[in-house]
This record gives sequence, structure tokens and C-alpha cells, in this order.
Amino acid sequence: MNKTILEKFGDKVRKERLAQGLSQEELAAKASVHRTYIGMIERAEKNITLENIAKIANALNISIADFFRS
Repeated sequence: MNKTILEKFGDKVRKERLAQGLSQEELAAKASVHRTYIGMIERAEKNITLENIAKIANALNISIADFFRS
């Protein structure tokens, strides 16, 4: 089964978050988004905006492009 872009993005957010030892709540606080929003992104339930992609990338200290690299 081919994963959707939302699933791939959510997987990358989860992978980066866990690699840095952050909980969803901690990442949400660093990114200034609601704590449930991170879970929804990781489960591909939200179509995330570019502004929020930038917030999460900054919170994880990675580039936006890193989210889309294999």
C-alpha cells in the first residue's frame, strides 16, 4: 500500500520527535501548537499548513526540506 503524503509527513514528525526524546506535548509546546494537534499530524488526520510545518521544523531544529527527504 502506498502511503499518502500526510502519512509520510506524520511518520517523519514522529521519527524526529522520538529521536530527540520529546513527548507530543513537549513538541507542541516548543512549536506553539495545541498538544492534540501533534498527535493528529502523526496519525495523518490533519492537513497541516505550511506555517505549522515551519513551526514544527523550527521546534525540532530541522529544515522544512528534511520532512520531505526519504
